[in-house]
Amino acid sequence: MHIRTLFAGALAIAAAAGLAGPAAAQDKAATLRIGWTSTDSPQDPYGIGAKLFKQKVEAAVPGKIQVSLFPNRQIGDEKELLEGMRFGTVDMGVITNAVVANLETGFQVNDLPFLYASEAQAHGVLDGPIGQELKERLAKKGVVALGFMEGGFRSMLNNVRPVSRPEDVKGVKYRVMQNPVFIDMFSSLGGNAVPMAWGEVFTAVQQGAIDGLELPVAVIDAAKYYEITKYLSLTNHTYSMIALLISQRSLNKLPKDVQAAVLKAGAEATIEQRRIAGEQAQKIIADLGTKGMKVNRIADPAQFRGSVKAVYEKFRPSIGSALLDKTLAAVQ
Repeated sequence: MHIRTLFAGALAIAAAAGLAGPAAAQDKAATLRIGWTSTDSPQDPYGIGAKLFKQKVEAAVPGKIQVSLFPNRQIGDEKELLEGMRFGTVDMGVITNAVVANLETGFQVNDLPFLYASEAQAHGVLDGPIGQELKERLAKKGVVALGFMEGGFRSMLNNVRPVSRPEDVKGVKYRVMQNPVFIDMFSSLGGNAVPMAWGEVFTAVQQGAIDGLELPVAVIDAAKYYEITKYLSLTNHTYSMIALLISQRSLNKLPKDVQAAVLKAGAEATIEQRRIAGEQAQKIIADLGTKGMKVNRIADPAQFRGSVKAVYEKFRPSIGSALLDKTLAAVQ
């Protein structure tokens, strides 16, 4: 998707939400604090996105804005970050789609299992009318989406057995995000879904309280889950969109020219972050094998889709029937 298209969409949402009006002039540089819950490693997709945004917006309006970076849950877990953005106590965050969906349920459409066949297909949907509708819905909740970045496809990792067929999930205790789509996805496959905040997960796996979890490969590597889990199965069950978000109140406080720079930098950073994340993913998969994980691909994705078909209809009311049908048509 061309950068001008993304930027135009962002400006339209900002104008509709009353964000593009003049703000009071400021004598010193404005500051924005951006938080995310994963690491600050060069491979971490959340960190890559936050740093790219910082570089681009500070370069666009030199001396007028400073972006401070807070990885590793320094200013809260994702739920806390998102709630803070709604009320203006947190400026910005890079947030997992499933957590955004707890605030605006239309985002549940992105978490539907085995929906997207490729990253390119996901980008096309998120950069088009469906993504625009999701941004408009979220803006009504006081949070502005600057871009839909790439976490990559999520895969299953555990210490019980590799997953090749749906029945391999049965009886295994998987940590899932505190999101009903993920809970129902794993339950429909026969797994024991254990909702848990991110900050608790590493210790829970390490101590055997849960058998495994599901993550994009970049996060598996950055958070060193190869040290405590044995099997990595490339199920690609969900495309992990990670949203670059800013509080409506924080954006409103900025001078008009800085607001425009923030919107443009978000769109530019999104495109570059996706490119970098995509290039890294294949290298990381190979590296995880050398670090001791037993890596496999699933035998037949169609078997998995059949097992989770009921999940789509269960969430039709909360997603919105029209939005779900438009998305399904877009991925045919």
